[in-house]
Amino acid sequence: MECPHPPGFHTEVREHYAATGAEVARLLRSAPEDLWTAPTPCRDWDVRTLVNHLAAQHLWVCQAIAGYTPAQIGHRFEGDVLGRNPLGVWTMATRSAQRALARPGAPDLLVHLGYGVRDAGGYARELVAETVVHGWDLSRALGERGRIPPGSARYALAEFHGYRDLAGTGRFDPPFAAPPGADAEDQLLALTGRDPAWSADRI
Repeated sequence: MECPHPPGFHTEVREHYAATGAEVARLLRSAPEDLWTAPTPCRDWDVRTLVNHLAAQHLWVCQAIAGYTPAQIGHRFEGDVLGRNPLGVWTMATRSAQRALARPGAPDLLVHLGYGVRDAGGYARELVAETVVHGWDLSRALGERGRIPPGSARYALAEFHGYRDLAGTGRFDPPFAAPPGADAEDQLLALTGRDPAWSADRI
């Protein structure tokens, strides 16, 4: 079964997917060994737990597009998926997902996920938005203070605005009101319950 999208949707998804994957890879290349256990803005998650969660999410993509259901995938991506080469696993996960999404018609396929059925392109858009936010988490945990690229922030914000209860997914803290005149990044952080001034030094 397929779910048609407007012209340009597939290209936009693939471009943002590649960009967010590359940004996390850049952060991982710069991560010192002693920071893998550092805290992150995600409560109870250190850097390794955060990256492991993200990698497992992206490993699902090619499996889902291939037609596998959650029952068939089973516990394959539970527990530690990073092993001794987190950057290598992350690169493999995102590149294999991008190859799967690049196949003709793949983004329009309906895939089976843990919460139900969704088109693969929409699922990829969901993962892009989540990766943008968790990329910010990772950058703060590693001591970086850069801003999210405006295009990525707007893309993630548009996706998450479509969720009626983002905190109810269990992946994000309750939202709070963004300050007047807030840009896309500050709106995104507020919507996902993040303190823009978070720092490991303040914990």
